[in-house]
Amino acid sequence: MKKYFDIMNHYGEKMFRRIIVVLAIFSAGSGLFAQDKIDEGKYPALNISGFFDSSHHWYDIYDQQKVIMPKSNQPRYKPNEITKIADNIMLYQKDNGGWPKNYDMFAILNEQQIDTLKSVKKILNTTFDNGTTHTQVEYLAQVYSITKDEKYKDPCMKGLNYIISSQYPNGGWPQFFPDTSGYAKYITFNDGVMVGIMNVLKNIVDNKPHFAFLDDVFREKIKRTYEKGIECILNCQIKEKGKLLAWCQQHDNLNYKPKWARTFEPPSICNGESSGIVLFLMSIENPNKDIIKSIQGAVKWFDDSKILNTKVNTVTLPPVKYKFATSRFDRVVVKDSNALPIWTRFYELKTHKPLFCDRGRKLYYSLDKVSRERRSGYAYYIYDPQTVIDKYPEWQRKWAPDENVLAK
Repeated sequence: MKKYFDIMNHYGEKMFRRIIVVLAIFSAGSGLFAQDKIDEGKYPALNISGFFDSSHHWYDIYDQQKVIMPKSNQPRYKPNEITKIADNIMLYQKDNGGWPKNYDMFAILNEQQIDTLKSVKKILNTTFDNGTTHTQVEYLAQVYSITKDEKYKDPCMKGLNYIISSQYPNGGWPQFFPDTSGYAKYITFNDGVMVGIMNVLKNIVDNKPHFAFLDDVFREKIKRTYEKGIECILNCQIKEKGKLLAWCQQHDNLNYKPKWARTFEPPSICNGESSGIVLFLMSIENPNKDIIKSIQGAVKWFDDSKILNTKVNTVTLPPVKYKFATSRFDRVVVKDSNALPIWTRFYELKTHKPLFCDRGRKLYYSLDKVSRERRSGYAYYIYDPQTVIDKYPEWQRKWAPDENVLAK
């Protein structure tokens, strides 16, 4: 149940209900996001968790820049209709091989929506934000591996080439490419951008079967891209007084320093994104000493920064419509001696105080100072580091048996 609460805490009640419907479909298999055969169809249902953010933003976030808008009760493909979903993914792909964000790859589109998407393929608003592009590439590779239909191979290759071409010489990726204006140019860990890309590349480097179609020359290119990405991740890790801590959501693309992202995302130590980074690093077999040192520093930071006797209650309230979304609840921080360890999303650089930020770069040290619009629309308290701490003992015994940073 805690997983379900965390999803609701992050996305809000409306999106939570939508996700529960999807999870119910997938739970019919051997487990969450099962890849076993589904009785109703010929193909397996593939993992769709990477599409959640974009789908949520299409349905629930007001944005006039979307070229197509969802219709009332927009129909959706079933998870095992993988070729139809893959056809949709190809329809959204732009001429440079990337994808735009904040659309539902599972929506059954009408003719007008389809024609509009075909007409804007030259508009290169391509991005990695909200699980975009790397998720589509991974999905197409799996569909090609299952169906052997050649029409899915080329768009997958175009997507991989887009990933390679958009990488900085120092190994990082911007949030958007080719548009790198404003904060979009910074090396982006926010919403799993770097980790999402690196996981796809790691699947290739690790010779996962759904990428078996790639030849040796291309694999070597991917390997170099992946190794540069690892180097960038390590270079971005925040270091204070000789100690490695964690990461910011976005880092300068030249000197690796923490940078502002959106006006409510300050330069800081960001435990949510950092948790995903550490889990990725922990997945690497035979890590070198620099990777081991990086993980050890981050795990120690997570342990040091945990907050006890505190929990966040979600309170249902009358709806209030804001510019981008409608708030139907609020979040209230309370003291509770039985509460599980919790963390804030941001910690102030140098002071390490829990930090909160409202739109307009207004900094606070208490969540109740933040506007309701942001309190209900953004996860300022998180549990993500606990997953890392839970996985640490097994990893430590295997790769760092002589140094347990959690030992008291």
